[in-house]
Amino acid sequence: MTEHDHIVFVIDDDIRIQEAVEELLASHEIHAVVFGSAGEYIDAVKPDIPSCLVLDVELPDINGLDLQRQISEGDHPPIVFITGHGDIPSSVSAIKQGAVDFLTKPFSDRDLMTAVRAAIAQDRQQRSQRADLELLRQRYARLTPREREVMPLVVSGLLNKQAAAELGISEVTLQIHRRNVMQKMVAASLADLVRIAERLEMPVTHSRRAGGSSVE
Repeated sequence: MTEHDHIVFVIDDDIRIQEAVEELLASHEIHAVVFGSAGEYIDAVKPDIPSCLVLDVELPDINGLDLQRQISEGDHPPIVFITGHGDIPSSVSAIKQGAVDFLTKPFSDRDLMTAVRAAIAQDRQQRSQRADLELLRQRYARLTPREREVMPLVVSGLLNKQAAAELGISEVTLQIHRRNVMQKMVAASLADLVRIAERLEMPVTHSRRAGGSSVE
């Protein structure tokens, strides 16, 4: 990682902790931005790059666990909790809500860096997955209405003649639409198209009928 392709946000009202964490991250060539409250973090303009949120549990305006719940509905950086008042229920709640780690002050530099690196790596992966999904959605949007009818029938395992009968079109016409779907969705095989449909959470209400032993 380089200093310019990721960032760590630190929310802690203790200036000593802010400075210590910022200096530690800087020593590992990781850029950090610190905030003294949850409100400051929420109001800040954040760069659209892989990131991590180092979050204190006890803040002046809102509990860190409450902030975690508030931002859980949207895309947000993976969270590493730090606290001077750790307890088992809080740590369990944080981890269940997706936190990468829950560290009790005083924590070791090694433990924090391990958690931060894991969080940044997780965010990179999630961003990549979201980008891939958005690309699939863009490709799907380019399908014609008829092609959108054909695709779920094809991935459900129906033979061409069965799918054609479902739509009331000829088998030749179905094959043309099927080929167009494969090309537009950049699917190399039927199995690939099935995986794409799963990524798009496409509802499949049909299943192969009796009498078909293979998928064309």
